[in-house]
Amino acid sequence: MSSAPTAAYDFIVVGAGSSGAAVATRLSESGAYRVLLLEAGTEGSGYFWSRIPAGVSKLIDNPAVNWCFSSEPDAGSGGRRIEVPRGKMLGGTSSINGMVFMRGQPQDYDHWAQLGNRGWSWDDVLPVFKRMESYDGGSDDYRGRSGPLRVTDTARHKVPLLEKMISAAGNIGLPFNTDLNGPSQEGIGMSQVTIAKGRRQSTAYCYLDPARGRSNLIIQSGAMADTLVLEGMRCVGVRYTVGGVQHEARATREVVVSSGSINSPKLLELSGIGQGELLRSLGITPVHELPGVGEGLRDHYSPRVKFAITERNLTFNDNARGWRLVREAMKYAFLREGFLARTAVPIRLYFRTREGLEAPDATISILPFLYEMVNHERRVAKRRGITMNVNVLRSESTGSVHIKSADPTAPPAIRFNFLSTQHDRDGLLAAIRKGRELMAASPLKEITGEEIAPGSHVQSDADMLEWVRNNAETTYHPVGTCRMGPDPMAVVDNELRVHGIAGLRVADASIMPTLTSGNTNAPCIMIGEKCAEMMLRAAAGEQRAAA
Repeated sequence: MSSAPTAAYDFIVVGAGSSGAAVATRLSESGAYRVLLLEAGTEGSGYFWSRIPAGVSKLIDNPAVNWCFSSEPDAGSGGRRIEVPRGKMLGGTSSINGMVFMRGQPQDYDHWAQLGNRGWSWDDVLPVFKRMESYDGGSDDYRGRSGPLRVTDTARHKVPLLEKMISAAGNIGLPFNTDLNGPSQEGIGMSQVTIAKGRRQSTAYCYLDPARGRSNLIIQSGAMADTLVLEGMRCVGVRYTVGGVQHEARATREVVVSSGSINSPKLLELSGIGQGELLRSLGITPVHELPGVGEGLRDHYSPRVKFAITERNLTFNDNARGWRLVREAMKYAFLREGFLARTAVPIRLYFRTREGLEAPDATISILPFLYEMVNHERRVAKRRGITMNVNVLRSESTGSVHIKSADPTAPPAIRFNFLSTQHDRDGLLAAIRKGRELMAASPLKEITGEEIAPGSHVQSDADMLEWVRNNAETTYHPVGTCRMGPDPMAVVDNELRVHGIAGLRVADASIMPTLTSGNTNAPCIMIGEKCAEMMLRAAAGEQRAAA
């Protein structure tokens, strides 16, 4: 492998995903600092499908724009490998995800602060959430109006089935919630999405595209990070490979790893930061013993509960095939409307699974169609029906992500350890039963056919859990593998600085101490915004001290 000359920057950001794009954009905003943003992926043909909301079906299993990781078999997944898609293009997973915008509950962030992470309470992060979004609804107390990220409401009346769901939810005690990101998350509500005028609002589009013309921001795609460059206990740069040529970039101020919950711990371990015994077993010389690297993995484990729908023209199954699909394509081409312009998950429920809880602890996200796998691609099925993604909000089962090789191109071992706590098992059973209760309520019950999965014959706790083990997927929300905190198993402090290594921060979902109550894309962007804010404040302080 050949090498290129070393280049110097003020800041280097590794990973151009939900967090990294926000970090790099904000660091370069003033023009005072030279910033290098490294991204392993290249846009290629994925850019076209990423623009179209329904294009997620072309991206979720596509190795050209997706790392296509899979987990190690374990008892909680019935010995199966579970798909772990992660974005591999500018915008990262925000360029291939379902585009749902959920900040989570105030209790999520207050818990982070209670764990010793000063500056991460709800009152601390709410201004950051408001600064990053542009949303027309809700209250000014909760919502932002002029941020770079455009957030919109899914149209309520475009899919008749959804009105029946709202009525049925009301009949089982779940009222309609006009703003699931407002003062309360409880109830049934339309998904808020990062879609505007029929276009996906990824961080590549909302953050990086407006910043591309800055002379002080260098965006290098196709750059595989090999290792961090350490001098003593300080990070001074990154070695990365582009097209078979290894480069080294130096950071005069700081390096930020924003490679996500799978690749961030991987890069730290490749650089000698982590569990010494593991690193030595792979021929890597330990530089800094940090036992929490790669530990604490959490995700939303989600069985797909499916029901047949007996009435025509209520689900997307009738409108996404044959001549009707051509009609939908024309709608999108000329009006930016229709099935292709929407999220696949337009409506969701948040509820409490037992008495005495302060806030919802479970959710059901509803896809108004059935899908099937054809040639490794998700397609709308011929049969009419709905799919419910059911999960506990704050899962307590924890796993790990660790390298299996010193080769930077080798995927790490992902171990979820799902269903390993009673809390998760009980909550998931209650949530599945809530889905059944919804479908048995009027006016849904009049149009509901058979329960396709798990099937009405699966009733006992044991049988339901066995079905979950053998069939559940995740909702693609891995967090926690470089956890923030003051304890010995934490990897970063409340300023996102890696414990024991100067000049190095981590900013992405891996720093989350616990899962948030919903989709993780919005919290990841918030983390990127907040990290840049802290870095700029530190740089300004250093400049004042030097003066």
